[in-house]
Amino acid sequence: MKSVEFQAIYIMWLRQMKRFVRSKSRLVSSIVQPLFFLFILGSGFRVATFVGVDDYLSFLAPGIIAMAILFSSMFTGISVLWDKQFGFLQEVLVAPVSRFSIIIGRTLGGATVALIQGFIILLIALGLGVKISGVFGLLLTFVFMILIAFTAVGFGLVLASKMEDFQGFQLIMNLLIMPLLFLSSAFFPVTADPRQLIPMDKICFFNPLFYMVDGLRGSLIIGTATVNPPLLDLLVVLAVCIIMMGLGSYFFSKSEV
Repeated sequence: MKSVEFQAIYIMWLRQMKRFVRSKSRLVSSIVQPLFFLFILGSGFRVATFVGVDDYLSFLAPGIIAMAILFSSMFTGISVLWDKQFGFLQEVLVAPVSRFSIIIGRTLGGATVALIQGFIILLIALGLGVKISGVFGLLLTFVFMILIAFTAVGFGLVLASKMEDFQGFQLIMNLLIMPLLFLSSAFFPVTADPRQLIPMDKICFFNPLFYMVDGLRGSLIIGTATVNPPLLDLLVVLAVCIIMMGLGSYFFSKSEV
């Protein structure tokens, strides 16, 4: 790859980082919303009893980390729509660099921002007393967080490449993400016993977010309720990440401004 391509990747990444640092409202809202769930639900349901869940706050923390990364990563799609409307994307696409470099830069920028916010929530959860499983589990948690970030960025690029207005993008994003999040075992455990499965549990197994949250929980938390081994979740999440990144890159490269 030529040096100009690396420079294009760096510039697109740096632009995403600068926009994130300068947008104080985005930074605050993207952290406050997960904290709201963490404190309100974590405190309110801590006295509740769920099968296989000894401490609800520890059970909830991985789901909130995944939620923070997902919503932050999806803002990459909003930035694409913003650049479309104000003409910046057209100027970038006619530059003497490949669209692949532009895609890589945007993806790395969006994923980096999402990971920063995810790490902030992780540190807060650890400060609240969530006990991690160990060094290897923490490293595997980082891998899951990276894959979740890239998957969500790819999904955001797919939506942004097919849409034109901000309001529609946000509505579609909430319409898709929130039901998937509630069906991902982020807030309530899913039983691993086939004899006790209810229809909603069965739906969860077709939800990619379920494997992301379940993998995060199995990697990060000691002795909490999980359905699959973390390595099995990792394979599924890796496959979903590759598919979404491929689709996002394809649709963005074919987009017209």
